Amino acid sequence: MKTIIRPSRAAAPVGPYSHAVRSGDLLFCSGQIPLDPASGQLVAGDIRVQTERVLENIQVILEDQGLGFGHVLKTTVFMTQLADFAAMNEVYQRYFAGDYPARSTVQVAALPRGAQVEIEVVASYV
Repeated sequence: MKTIIRPSRAAAPVGPYSHAVRSGDLLFCSGQIPLDPASGQLVAGDIRVQTERVLENIQVILEDQGLGFGHVLKTTVFMTQLADFAAMNEVYQRYFAGDYPARSTVQVAALPRGAQVEIEVVASYV
């Protein structure tokens, strides 16, 4: 059984997918790009600015479900330039304190709407 998650404070998806899906005790969040929830437009700025917006968008989804970053088990980070890895990490580590989730980071040729970073997460309700 699955439950579709559509937080009212989140930016609308840019395609035919849900913000997240709950199955049992797991929450699978779709990859988030740096969209401003108010305008639905990509935020301007460097990798730090875009990573912060992505993580704020993920936080909206987690909070909608009564969860926080401490519930995240696994993240996947997609970047268009791995040369920005250290700068992305500077922002990323502010959101995940202490016991970090498992993570994969990959460079991709392009991301939706010209984003520099996209992050997806899997979280646990327990």
